[in-house]
Amino acid sequence: MRTDPTDNGGLFVGRRPGTAPVQYRDLPDVGTRARRRVDGVIAGVLLTLQVALNLLFWGPIPAGSLWVASQVQYHAGSVSLGIFVGFAVLLAVLFAGLAFLKRLDHAWVLVRRAAGHDQREGVLGVIFGVCAVVGGSAFLLWLLLIGGLGSMAVSGQA
Repeated sequence: MRTDPTDNGGLFVGRRPGTAPVQYRDLPDVGTRARRRVDGVIAGVLLTLQVALNLLFWGPIPAGSLWVASQVQYHAGSVSLGIFVGFAVLLAVLFAGLAFLKRLDHAWVLVRRAAGHDQREGVLGVIFGVCAVVGGSAFLLWLLLIGGLGSMAVSGQA
């Protein structure tokens, strides 16, 4: 009987459905150097696209949701409806973006494997963490130096 927690999904009585260890196929046949180079370029494009989409989470998507909320509030005359629609749009776009990023990350893993790299995990978590630090730092700098928490002499609000 196998009772190692890493073998049985953390349970000593058996494995939960869908928690079996992932079995990777062997690496694809090594193609020509040109094919591997093309696959490497495609992987780079997918990685760049992931970074660009992640950075949208830190400015354009929330700003667009605010714009939608302001339009709803203006046309409906209800602040509560505007806030509700703004949050609903924000959540819908963020969740759809995360689902798309997950698919892009899976495609990146496949392209990297096709390029001859033993890639088993994606980089979405790392990209999301780095973008969170960059986006949070940029927001903090904006808030302290430009947006309004700085001194009145520096921020131009005098």
